[in-house]
Formats: sequence, structure tokens, C-alpha cells
Amino acid sequence: MIKDIPELIVENVAIAVVREKNELDETVWNSYLINLKDQKIEGVLVTSTGYGELNEEKVKTSTLRHFLDEVEPMSFVKIEPIIEEVFGINNEYWLSFYLNKIMYDKRYVFLAESITEANFTTIPLINKKGVMII
Repeated sequence: MIKDIPELIVENVAIAVVREKNELDETVWNSYLINLKDQKIEGVLVTSTGYGELNEEKVKTSTLRHFLDEVEPMSFVKIEPIIEEVFGINNEYWLSFYLNKIMYDKRYVFLAESITEANFTTIPLINKKGVMII
């Protein structure tokens, strides 16, 4: 029965979008997975997609999938670059991983126009400014 399935809550795992400088001193944006747990997570799958409306027209980006064998405790891993042109739509990251041989998943959505300096915070472990969902 559905009532017998435990509701597993993902805690202390975040997705962040960070503004950085590349090797040519150009501004770039990257998304990161941040493991704030004291245990490693394994078999990590992150999918990303963008969707919404731009100029009164529905748009949807390609879905990208990233597999990470493991993410150590109190560490972070770059997921992918993200271009500013998609900040006007919702940007969704769906995360699945194993912790103690139990599968967890969580959906993180950066709403349209939410990736702005007004929403910046200092991202833990990375120590750069960006927008984070935990």
C-alpha cells in the first residue's frame, strides 16, 4: 500500500548556481551539487531542464543527465555550466542518490528570474556568491 512506503526527506544536500570568472577572466555561471552531510552519497544522478515562457512563447530546453559515482561528505561537484539566457525560465534539477543503500530523490527548481544578485548568498564550501536551494 502507498501508506506503507516511507517518506524519505532529503536534507543537507543543495544545488547552487554560482557566478564565477573563467580562465579568460570572463563571467560564467555554473551549477553545483553540494553535499553538506557527514556521509558520502553514491550513485548520484542529476537531470537538468529548463521550461517556461519567453516572449509569450512556451519554451523547453533539452534535458541533460549527469552521473556522479559518489560525492564525498562536506564537498561539492560542478554539475554543468548554465547560460544567462535561460534565467528567464524555470530551471529544474532532479537529484537521485543512495545513502546507506536507500534511494533518495528531490526536485530543485530555480524559478524564472530568481537567479539574480538580489538572491545571492555565500555558498557554503564553495565560498563564492550565488543562489542556492537546500
